[in-house]
Amino acid sequence: MTSSPATTSGASKPVPAGLVEAFWAYERALMTDDLDALDRLFAPGPTTLRGDAAGLLVGHDAISAFRGRRGGAPRRRIVQTHVQTIDEDHALVVAITELERGGRGQQTQLWARGADGWQVTAAHVAVPPPALDTRVWRVVGDPLVPGAGRGPLAGESVAVKDVYAVAGHRTGAGNPAWLDAAPTARDHAAALGQLLAAGADVRGIARTDELAWSLAGTNAHTGAPPNPRAPYRVPGGSTSGAASAVSLGHATIGLGTDTGGSIRVPAAYQGLFGIRTTHGAVAVDGVLPLAPSFDTVGWLTRSAALLAAVGDVLLPPAAGPSPGTDEVVVVPALLDLASPEVAAAVRGLAPADASEERWPLEDLPAWLDAFRTVQAWEAWQSWGAWLEDRLHVLGADVRGRFEHARTLTEAQASAARAVADEARATVRTLVGGRVLLLPSASSVAPRLGEDMEPVRASTMLLTCMAGLGGLPAVSVPVTTAPATGGLPAGGCLVAAPGRDRDLLRLAVELTGDGTETRPPRP
Repeated sequence: MTSSPATTSGASKPVPAGLVEAFWAYERALMTDDLDALDRLFAPGPTTLRGDAAGLLVGHDAISAFRGRRGGAPRRRIVQTHVQTIDEDHALVVAITELERGGRGQQTQLWARGADGWQVTAAHVAVPPPALDTRVWRVVGDPLVPGAGRGPLAGESVAVKDVYAVAGHRTGAGNPAWLDAAPTARDHAAALGQLLAAGADVRGIARTDELAWSLAGTNAHTGAPPNPRAPYRVPGGSTSGAASAVSLGHATIGLGTDTGGSIRVPAAYQGLFGIRTTHGAVAVDGVLPLAPSFDTVGWLTRSAALLAAVGDVLLPPAAGPSPGTDEVVVVPALLDLASPEVAAAVRGLAPADASEERWPLEDLPAWLDAFRTVQAWEAWQSWGAWLEDRLHVLGADVRGRFEHARTLTEAQASAARAVADEARATVRTLVGGRVLLLPSASSVAPRLGEDMEPVRASTMLLTCMAGLGGLPAVSVPVTTAPATGGLPAGGCLVAAPGRDRDLLRLAVELTGDGTETRPPRP
């Protein structure tokens, strides 16, 4: 879908010979998805650039890999081209595009002539934004549900994970077949009702991984919500849509759940603050279950101050002085479960007086096996009656987990529960009255299309500690060193049951993030 409008020169210098022909060769290759030609027409080497609204790709190899994954560019035609000649071997080309689906875009390319002819050394592409990014949102409004108008959270906006009941709407659980048959909720989920009463508005219902059983965020039906802090990488699941909405600035609070890490992992991957609350501390009434022994309410924000302000609304009042201390303990064996760059970033979060201990963790793999077995058994109890004849409606990764869950026996679940109970007691004893610092996830966000299973397994060795213990966990954003990519990661603060408020306060203190500017409160 190309045409050849006249090329105009924006400077007194003539258009260099061969440039226009190279430009149109590139356009033809783009419209036919000729990857070899596109590779030839982009300059080789690590400094070639390509940017768009999703982020910046640096280096020819990264650009080539992106093109190989995307399956072609949107159909379009060129309606204007403008050239500014720098010298006989360099020129800037700006083209106005008209997309087949509607709307106009623009691309800017810096071309250089070398031994292999004209090649693009830097490019930026702009296309009309969608009215609604359906990777992030299922339903959105302005607002979708207004809050009380007054209260401690007045002026805040909430992205609600699509497992919470929102009065007047269906709960979709990340699966179109479930959504089609879901009833309209008459009442809000308990936690959501509290936020609305505190003055926050609901911006919309955000996407989730299917049935909330994933740590990737790549829903097979609606795609992966973008990760603006780590472009072209997974957002983290299953509170993926709400996390991306907060990271993108579409909402200030992401209301989600955490069973095996579904708050902590997207928080780490997207550079957000997030909390998994003490098991049972915040009511899960009106929330679709996955594994009730581990399911918890959680939320994400861009600041520690707002994370704590939400806690003031949702958490039960403190019963008295804190039963613990702010002593932070670091366990090298847990840091070693993460990649070196993540471990170094997390260690940098530790205060100067943090202690270092060696814990007896030789049974940790067995604890994770028990966690996974109990989780899978309970997931089938929660969803099996509906899924028995409908496993085909699930994406491949989630379907595989439920197919395994269906094979588990009650005896296997009982044996796993005994191991989990022992682990629970051990973890609580080890943590004691201190604060454990460990990585929220074992790596930075993997690239889209990478095999997630190795990362999932190593991450769950870390996240299962709080899950088994029923403990609160707060993810604090850290950043890997520039030499290793400068990507977001998370340091996780874990403490004894009921110490949620202590962790929220400590997150503010460790980051110095206690002065967030928020709207005046009526």
